[in-house]
Amino acid sequence: NISFPVLLWLGLPPITANATSATALWPGVMSAAAGFAPEIRKSPRRWYWLAIPSFVGGAIGAYLLVHTPSAIFRSIAPWLVIGSSVLMAAEPLLVKRFTALQAERRGTRWMALALTVQLVISAYGGYFGAGLGILILTALGLLGLRDMHAANGMKNMYSVAIKGVAVIYFIVVSRVVWHAAITMAVGSIVGGYLGARVGRKLKQSTMRWVAVGIGVAIGVVMLVQTV
Repeated sequence: NISFPVLLWLGLPPITANATSATALWPGVMSAAAGFAPEIRKSPRRWYWLAIPSFVGGAIGAYLLVHTPSAIFRSIAPWLVIGSSVLMAAEPLLVKRFTALQAERRGTRWMALALTVQLVISAYGGYFGAGLGILILTALGLLGLRDMHAANGMKNMYSVAIKGVAVIYFIVVSRVVWHAAITMAVGSIVGGYLGARVGRKLKQSTMRWVAVGIGVAIGVVMLVQTV
């Protein structure tokens, strides 16, 4: 996700940049969830309960973001960007590990663990959110959801909840720069279409490492600028 550092370079305050970026990208999250609607409908009902901590965690993360002093957020933002890039690099290993997990449900204890894990991840998603999908997939694997299609469907449903409540809060507290958000939303749609066409000609691993390299480079530059 390079939208956040791009908005920083355009002169937006860090918290406003993050809120604007989240707002611009939310339509894409909803579109992805719509594409997985059949998988979501077929998923076991127990996984629907995790939508509750998704809403709550997303709201907590958004609140913490807005009330974090700009100087502090600016200092930790480079590490968040670099961390999300590392997650992207580790995605193949995490997905492989996910498919091999053999966790089992354990009644009340399992539900308490699942709700807690989802709450923590959702708070991060509302606060920053880069690499959120990978974190959710990994957590679902640890919790015992071994069907990859179902996991992707639930991941998108949770992401809509997390980002949705965060975006609503950002709008209410007037942290969104609308002309930038709308421009980026349109750009993401066009870029997604063109990227898909280019992606067919490139190996998935090549695209991943290009994105990782860009993310790390941006994070390092941001880190240097904060020194």
